[in-house]
Amino acid sequence: MDDNEFAVIEKDNIRFFDEELNIICKKYETVNLSNFNTTKNGYDNFMLKEIFEQPKAVINTINNYISSENQGVELSQFQPNISTNSSSTIVSPSSIYNKQFYFSNFNLSQDDLNNIKQIYIVACGTAMHAGLAGKNIIEKLCKIPTFIEIASEFRYRDPIINENTLCIFISQSGETADTIAALKLAKEKGSKTIALTNVFGSSITREAHFSFYTYAGPEIAVASTKAYTCQVSLICCFAIYMAEILESTNCNVLEELKKDLFDLPTKIKEVLQKQEEIKNIAKQCYLQKDLFFLGRGIDYAVSLEGSLKLKEISYIHSEAYAAGELKHGPIALIEAGVYVVGILTDDKLTLKTISNLQEVISRGAKTFVITNSKLPNNTFDFIFTVPKTNSFLTPILSVIPLQLFAYYIAKEKGLDVDKPRNLAKSVTVE
Repeated sequence: MDDNEFAVIEKDNIRFFDEELNIICKKYETVNLSNFNTTKNGYDNFMLKEIFEQPKAVINTINNYISSENQGVELSQFQPNISTNSSSTIVSPSSIYNKQFYFSNFNLSQDDLNNIKQIYIVACGTAMHAGLAGKNIIEKLCKIPTFIEIASEFRYRDPIINENTLCIFISQSGETADTIAALKLAKEKGSKTIALTNVFGSSITREAHFSFYTYAGPEIAVASTKAYTCQVSLICCFAIYMAEILESTNCNVLEELKKDLFDLPTKIKEVLQKQEEIKNIAKQCYLQKDLFFLGRGIDYAVSLEGSLKLKEISYIHSEAYAAGELKHGPIALIEAGVYVVGILTDDKLTLKTISNLQEVISRGAKTFVITNSKLPNNTFDFIFTVPKTNSFLTPILSVIPLQLFAYYIAKEKGLDVDKPRNLAKSVTVE
């Protein structure tokens, strides 16, 4: 149903009306969920199940944007064998690293894209954090200034956008009220609009000029996990697609990024196989009243998402800060026994962030570090290592231990992980 439509639902019939009660004829469509499992499948909670579904969700999303004209084989051949069993393997489709991504019905030409002077990514909550990771990818690959906006702020500040602006709106449910209202505003101002969602036929897809889907399958838990990693993966695919059209990035760089994209499911599984490490760390600090997250660059975006996950399901107060801002005020909050989570995945910034973490250690804080570098064991209280990957893709790997961290803390506290208090899966009001 579209805005201002009404339905009368009877036992064997549904009738639709407009706001003046004129009868509307609508086409019936069946949403096929047969390929998706909506049971817990032996997991304690939907959230844990969905965390472990991320290898398959990511590769499903990527595969659906490979050009069928170029690959010459069925996408189903590249579906990985995902299992919680440590002996299971994921077959990376190395034979399609050099294939092109394809976004059907996205009919903007090279000239159209050359006329795009700025890109806005507009979203709320976790989707906005995926947009922060996407900003980094799009700007560096496509060389187009890209801005991140919270939907509820964007729609009320009369943004300076026009026909030379491309606006990308991200919503897991496709029903987020603020995001849909922001999309309508962008269309009124002449911008080209893209909806990025996980739900076919949702409201946002009927409003946008173009719609791209994440193929994560139903996400039942209120706290989003696999939707986030699929959103970042999809934005990366789209950035590669645009960069190839614009010829804005060396083709060798793009081919290497494609290779790393298709290697992601295997690396995600490597992280998931170390869940017990995270579980043991969570047992050490689940009674904390405050936690802080620090990161620089793309690691700051991941810190924001890690902090949000912890707030959502454990009800522990947490804040995320850009590590360089620590001494501009937030360090006043650090005292003996406080836990600080540091994200260190960018080699260019690792030493800087280590220096900031040493500042909190000197004031008695305990530290939990997620990194892809080799660090001395006695540097921090806890170190969790994720596999190396392309710098654009580190937010997909480094966020997973933070998802597990929030989950196991909430479980230690005996909380309802799937249905945290005061939250809804789809935020359909302002």
